[in-house]
Amino acid sequence: MRFGVFSGFRHFLSSHRIGEVLVRRGLLTPQQLKEALLQQKRGLASGKALGEILVSQGLISRWDLKTTLAVQSSLRVAAATMAVMASLSSFGAKPSHAGSMKDIPSSITLASVSLNYADGVVQTALFGTGEKRSGDLSAFTKWRDMFDRFQRDVANGSNQGVIQNWRNGLAQFRGQSLVDMANGVNDLMNKVHYIGDNRNWGRSDYWETPVEFMTRGGDCEDFAIAKYASLRALGVPESLLRVAIVKDLEKGIPHAILIVYTEQGPMVLDNQIKRMTRASAISHYKPIFSINRSAWWVHTDQSAGSATQIASASR
Repeated sequence: MRFGVFSGFRHFLSSHRIGEVLVRRGLLTPQQLKEALLQQKRGLASGKALGEILVSQGLISRWDLKTTLAVQSSLRVAAATMAVMASLSSFGAKPSHAGSMKDIPSSITLASVSLNYADGVVQTALFGTGEKRSGDLSAFTKWRDMFDRFQRDVANGSNQGVIQNWRNGLAQFRGQSLVDMANGVNDLMNKVHYIGDNRNWGRSDYWETPVEFMTRGGDCEDFAIAKYASLRALGVPESLLRVAIVKDLEKGIPHAILIVYTEQGPMVLDNQIKRMTRASAISHYKPIFSINRSAWWVHTDQSAGSATQIASASR
């Protein structure tokens, strides 16, 4: 994912550059950093990275570089998490709980919600993180607005062809086991073409309804939302479903996936990984927060403590 709901994280994920961290640690003076950056900009260092320039000039040791890169990584994780918390703060707003948020339209459901799907399901920690739950959904206006628009889309007669095709596609999975159903929905939705919000809507950070997604295509959070709605239409309780916002550690960017908690453990439904995959088999995603219609969860690195602790320890 390059645009969409997570564009606000870009500043945080690009800050805390290696030179800034070296200065903050007292390993480099601002003047030394300025001179090294000028050399790099003027092409006087044969394309070397800044850290290598500083090591080659004897300004820092290779050990200093290695430890500073570790600090930089921690700061970026901390910054991303704090960005989430800041964006979710809604001072003076009245709490918005599940009772005030519309569900998926009843007219599209193919099966009543079955608690049997929850039998034997243990909701283990996502990607080995800690998590803190909140039922206050006040800050998630795009999530709430998507459900409102979804109701209107379904009531709009011009959308009936798209909706019927969607229901016909889902009908083949009705009555299957939770794992088989989730796998089928993942494959079906991943056939829709990817298109970024800027190109599709002329603006970033637009959360599509499933009807809009199947009509126009969408980006990663739109894939996750459509899969969420599809499984709800098939009778899966929302307690087993979460749209998760993660950092893709390989690409260095935020991304959205759907988590389905099953008797075989949490499964990842992802437009970047074409086949449904056990969360335990994925190591390059670090969750930031996750959400369903009932609550949201902020995720913390259990091995390193909270984001605040990481940032404080790194100063």
